[in-house]
Amino acid sequence: MSNGKNGSTNAQAAAKAVRETYPTVALVLQGGGALGAYQAGVYQALAEADLRPSWIAGISIGALNAAIIAGNPIGHRVDRLREFWETICRPPFFPATPAFDNSAWPLPLQNGFSGLAAWRALTEGQSGFFHPRFPPPLLQRAATPATISWYDTAPLRSTLERLVDFDRINDARSMRVSIGAVNVRTGNFAYFDNTQGPLRVEHFMASGALPPGFPAVEIDGEFYWDGGMVSNTPLYKVLSERPCHDALIFQVDLWHASGQLPRDLSGVAERAKEIQYSSRTRLITEYMRLTQENQRLVHELMALVPPERRNDPAYRRAEARASGALTNLIHLIYRDKPYEGHYKDYEFSASSMQTHWQSGLSDMHHTLTHPHWLDAPTGEHPFVTHDLHRA
Repeated sequence: MSNGKNGSTNAQAAAKAVRETYPTVALVLQGGGALGAYQAGVYQALAEADLRPSWIAGISIGALNAAIIAGNPIGHRVDRLREFWETICRPPFFPATPAFDNSAWPLPLQNGFSGLAAWRALTEGQSGFFHPRFPPPLLQRAATPATISWYDTAPLRSTLERLVDFDRINDARSMRVSIGAVNVRTGNFAYFDNTQGPLRVEHFMASGALPPGFPAVEIDGEFYWDGGMVSNTPLYKVLSERPCHDALIFQVDLWHASGQLPRDLSGVAERAKEIQYSSRTRLITEYMRLTQENQRLVHELMALVPPERRNDPAYRRAEARASGALTNLIHLIYRDKPYEGHYKDYEFSASSMQTHWQSGLSDMHHTLTHPHWLDAPTGEHPFVTHDLHRA
């Protein structure tokens, strides 16, 4: 977006137009561990443009970012996000590697620093997030589902309780909040939603409880793991359950489905994660696009039915399935840095965090240089997508 007074005026006008055009503005956040700082940068750019989500949905680290955003006043959200990320990107023991711009360093050195930070996360944990469990799970005599893990996430509970106002989160009139997890006993995917009941710190911790690193979290007598085990994006939730009105959706992914053929075991591990956790966002998007186009067609055909035939049971069935809603989906995907390896999702160095954050900020700024992307779709094309990296 342009700088200066004109840029600010244009941004305010665009934000006002969005609020008038779309009853729902949704922010959809995929899981991806340390890569989640990218989503914080995206949100900062949205906040600067005064584009305010009315619904936020997240899984895993996306759920934790959602908690920070929804659990703070509008003017404090970016600061709280930064405090959260600066907290969890500090190692708990030895001095942290200072944040620095390593882009000018030779690639082997960049990779070495990144690998060292990931090794430290595995051996030391991360301040305000998790620490190695003692005794380790193999030595526990009376293990429970809440203790069978390599790490203890009690520090995360303290961090969330310090930075998040859960009364604010549970005010669904201000913002709808949806987070996903999987029931350990049944294997069924579950969404927790503040329109259906109060959300507590346990719900957000459960969404990010990826085994065997993190323990299952108990909620109302059932234990839950990370929702990314089943589906790492809550996009389907938003597309399928929103009311029948127009929506602007910002989908922020941390894993890319397509990639290079691996050349070594490290590459195999990285590629497997990308395939597993990308959750086929574009496949879901295409399926929902076709579904909505069909719903829109039924909606238009129903207008041709004479009024005297509208009490017919077939008409009533069609009415329940029809929708005239329009959807505008703007898709951003984190792009790997050359120095990153298969451990990029648990590499929490301050330098990488700042790099991820800046990438999200830049990508969203670049997206907003296409103001026509925010325009409402037409009845002829009721579901449109915009992808920065395809533009």
